[in-house]
Amino acid sequence: MLADTPLNAVIPASDLGRAKRFYGDTLGLKLILDGSDFAVFESGDSQFSLYSTPSGGRAAHTLATWLVGDLDAEMTDLRGRGVTFEDYDQPGLKTVNGVAEDPGMRAAWFKDSEGNILCVTQQVQ
Repeated sequence: MLADTPLNAVIPASDLGRAKRFYGDTLGLKLILDGSDFAVFESGDSQFSLYSTPSGGRAAHTLATWLVGDLDAEMTDLRGRGVTFEDYDQPGLKTVNGVAEDPGMRAAWFKDSEGNILCVTQQVQ
């Protein structure tokens, strides 16, 4: 049954080689399967796939989120790896220094090498 199986995100890449370098080298994730038009990475106890397509990076919404224990430390590490965080100022979402805060959560968004929107989120008490 679906409720008993892991969910695997699938992220589009217009340049698969560039995307593999971003996820492997920049984010430091482990490549566990490398196909001719796809790649699978490991992140914690999860896996996600990249696939080659001309439509990579066109989604205007978040494609994947990492739940982290310390958002500030994670952002410092990612910035040190060359990641730039997005700033938003729109109804329902305003960031300050890349961070949005709501009751129970703090979050920051960045784009991968393909323009896909990714997020790091910390749950707070």
